[in-house]
Amino acid sequence: MIIFAGNNSDKDRSDCFVSFEPLESGGLTIKIESKVQTNYGKSIYKLANDILQFFEIHHANLFISDKGALPFVIAARIEAAIKNIIATPKEYLLPVLGENIKPTTRDLRRTSRLFLPGNKPSMMINAGIFSPDGIILDLEDSVAFSKKSEARLLVRNALRNHSFLGAERMVRINQIPAGLDDLTLIIPQSPNVVVIPKCENPEQIKFVNETIKTIQKRCEINNPVWIIPVIESAMGVMKAMELAFAADNIVAMVIGLEDYTADIGAQRTTEGLESFFARSVMLNACKAAGIQALDSVFSDIEDLTTLKETALRSKSMGFDGMGCIHPRQIETVHECFAPTMPEIEQARKIIAAYDKAKEQGLGVVSLGSKMIDLPVLKRAQRTLDLASAFKKLDTNRNRQA
Repeated sequence: MIIFAGNNSDKDRSDCFVSFEPLESGGLTIKIESKVQTNYGKSIYKLANDILQFFEIHHANLFISDKGALPFVIAARIEAAIKNIIATPKEYLLPVLGENIKPTTRDLRRTSRLFLPGNKPSMMINAGIFSPDGIILDLEDSVAFSKKSEARLLVRNALRNHSFLGAERMVRINQIPAGLDDLTLIIPQSPNVVVIPKCENPEQIKFVNETIKTIQKRCEINNPVWIIPVIESAMGVMKAMELAFAADNIVAMVIGLEDYTADIGAQRTTEGLESFFARSVMLNACKAAGIQALDSVFSDIEDLTTLKETALRSKSMGFDGMGCIHPRQIETVHECFAPTMPEIEQARKIIAAYDKAKEQGLGVVSLGSKMIDLPVLKRAQRTLDLASAFKKLDTNRNRQA
């Protein structure tokens, strides 16, 4: 019986295709086809042989068609093929990068989230270069059902062995209860965030957190894992307040408009009138709970003009960010959500007026004819914090350029 894993089309760059045939005798035969065979053939062979020995496979034919795959990809593809035939609880784990076990904070800026299909390594390789606030390694809708097990191993390896250059590492698991199985491979690799799709009741979040705690206890892991539920149905919208308050480790909620509009039988438009109610309900639930409200993705990657209009409309509603399905969308999203110069100047004036009144021992603070209360002061400080964060991001981009 021959088992295949990986992708083999001409478009599948940075990937490999593996065929694995266990034998009863005859020893090991490892064949490699690669454009970089001269430089990396020996290292690919060694990695393949190490994996076979790790799983105690002494008689087999293994063929690898390499299209520039990195070691974490090759290892995942070989392991996926082996586990399709041989039931083994063992995992072949590559070393973990020190940066990939660093926790993130609750209030981290999450203006942009770049979706990366969990079974497409070519999209993972350079994702960090584009400076998204977070990357979402997706195990749900972007992965075909027949490729789910392969994607889990690939995402597991990426979490351990690939650098995303400081972007927050998120994983969108499958819909509960199937997504609980994803956590078994994902949580031991210390992801920063677990994204729960199609949330409709607090019990789903409870199940995820209970599973996370069980795995962390077994693996002796203490890093926080934040939760981001995604609302994608009419029922989810009506449960938004319950979901926002369902757990202490929820840092944001997302509205998923493709599934939501399908659920209510509406056509999604760029104006967004059909989803205004849902977005408003979810946004208000987030603000009441003190968590970030994140808008849906914009699906036309060529239309940056309408993306800009959508992002500015989203910001004006009070959203803290939105999703990106292509790297070229990130810069536009950042520009739209970044504070404008008038907003920055007004924030500075508010804080200066407050500081001056405080020095003078005044109980009432005003700027012109407007009173400055605590919520206004907090909003002003948040504006300056965002401006500083975006300035730092621009500096990092310029250095990379």
